[in-house]
Amino acid sequence: MGLGVLNPKHDEHVPGTSFVLDDASRPDRSISIDTRLKYDRSGKVPVILVPQPSDDPNDPLNWPLWRRDIILSILSIVSVIASALSPLLAANTLTLSLYFERDFTQMALLTGYHLLGVGVAGFFFVASARVWGKRHLFLLGTVLIIISSAWGGASGHSYKSLLWARVVQGIGLAPFEALVNAAVGDLYFVHERGKRMALTNMALFGGAFFTPILVGKITHTLGWQWSFYFIAIFMGGLLPFVFFFVPETAFHRAEHLNTDFTGEGHLKGKSHLEPAWEMSHPEKAAKQGSPNGSMPTSFDKHQNDPELRNLNSQRPAPAKVSYARSLLPFNGRKTDDNFFKLVLRPFPLFFHPAIFWACLIQGTMIGWTVFIGVVLAAIYLGPPLFFNEVTTGYMYTGAFVGAVLGFLLAGFLADWSTNFMIRKNKGVYEPEFRIVLVVAQLVTGCIGLYGFGITSNNLPQYGWFLPDFFFAWEVMGMVIGAVASALYIVDAHREIAVEAFTCLLIFKNIFSFGLTWSAYDWLVQAGVLKTFMVIASLQVVICCLSIPMYIFGKRNRSFMQHHDLLKLTHLW
Repeated sequence: MGLGVLNPKHDEHVPGTSFVLDDASRPDRSISIDTRLKYDRSGKVPVILVPQPSDDPNDPLNWPLWRRDIILSILSIVSVIASALSPLLAANTLTLSLYFERDFTQMALLTGYHLLGVGVAGFFFVASARVWGKRHLFLLGTVLIIISSAWGGASGHSYKSLLWARVVQGIGLAPFEALVNAAVGDLYFVHERGKRMALTNMALFGGAFFTPILVGKITHTLGWQWSFYFIAIFMGGLLPFVFFFVPETAFHRAEHLNTDFTGEGHLKGKSHLEPAWEMSHPEKAAKQGSPNGSMPTSFDKHQNDPELRNLNSQRPAPAKVSYARSLLPFNGRKTDDNFFKLVLRPFPLFFHPAIFWACLIQGTMIGWTVFIGVVLAAIYLGPPLFFNEVTTGYMYTGAFVGAVLGFLLAGFLADWSTNFMIRKNKGVYEPEFRIVLVVAQLVTGCIGLYGFGITSNNLPQYGWFLPDFFFAWEVMGMVIGAVASALYIVDAHREIAVEAFTCLLIFKNIFSFGLTWSAYDWLVQAGVLKTFMVIASLQVVICCLSIPMYIFGKRNRSFMQHHDLLKLTHLW
């Protein structure tokens, strides 16, 4: 058992578990650095690169860090604009209700069907990413957002036209919601992902909360149509950056290099004894030690393997793809799997305990945030505050501050807590260490939900500041939970990370879509206080599910390794 994470009953390597540090945390200090493994030597302690990069110059893990960071920065900036689409109408509920002569529920459905478009498109886009990579989808999403935003602004008094424009906006948003986090797994090693994953989640969620602050003022000054036109203009300006500076990040790496799946000694389907196993079973490894008494690495024990000698022999490096060719939307198939089978893959994964846990941790908090956004105008429309679209938009200042603070806190805790626990666990990394972040989500998010409900129920006493203050706490918890769940999926189940993120995408958007149908009815029937007390208490229960997930997560990974849902359903 490593820090409360239960090992499987049988000695085996479990995908996701890896040996990260080479320092005094090893039980035998006489072990030298294995020259057949690649390390990050930028710090005082060499860190084994997980996964191991290939010798192919086209492997994204071989690109300079500054180039990878530029790619991720561009995707993050585009994601900020793209994620602004979901709450684009949050501050305009009253204005649009009067403009189209529709009730508040129909105005909420402009957001609800948009979210449904994101969820449905995710099925097809993620399957396409598996087959042809991610670049063409980032380009397609950018173009669709430009077209649909111009369409929405020009929809006039046609509610149906605006509704369909919102659906297409959701389709354009889908590649960024589904694939940007997965791209972090393409571009970075395990020890580099924490802050970057926090950045991408900040981009996907932080931009969403800054938008209503501007939209309310834009609507009041220029008209609601310009909130759509500005999206089209900014995305049009970013399209060249995506086209020229964001190459394909998907790369088919040899199986033995994916050491987070198979361990350092896995070669062509043969699972060898590895450092992570040795760290957990030093007494057994010592019995199989080398003559000098030092503990052998997996490579040492199989140094006479002809396959391994062939692996280490000199081979001509593959040719680097030219810059002109890298601009093509497609650069070949990444898999021979059937496209329609890939479309169906996410369905059985909802029965995967880790993925279902991630859906709950991330999706419910996002749903509650959408719920607050939908009902915000209704709560503050009447006495004593009489908010209009401008002041309603300003209420998102707290949410934006909460998103920024959540990003900073998650970025710090994700790396610090994981590195601390790795050292406590003698250099062995378990993906369950990422779940510890949910403690911060429980504290911040649930304080926010309880506090928002209590203060919004009595506006004459508390005014607007305290509800906005607790809205910030709720959003902070949402961002932290999103980072925790995304990191756990990438680190524990990276081989199905794309499908897993599709499940998250589908769950959170369909869950949020359902809330837009019921939001106003709940407030009318149960009142603000009771509604939010139920929501907050439910979120406490959901966060507590992280306890068994942390304890049994490794056993679950082992079980799923032998009972692969996709193989059992003939979808892999």
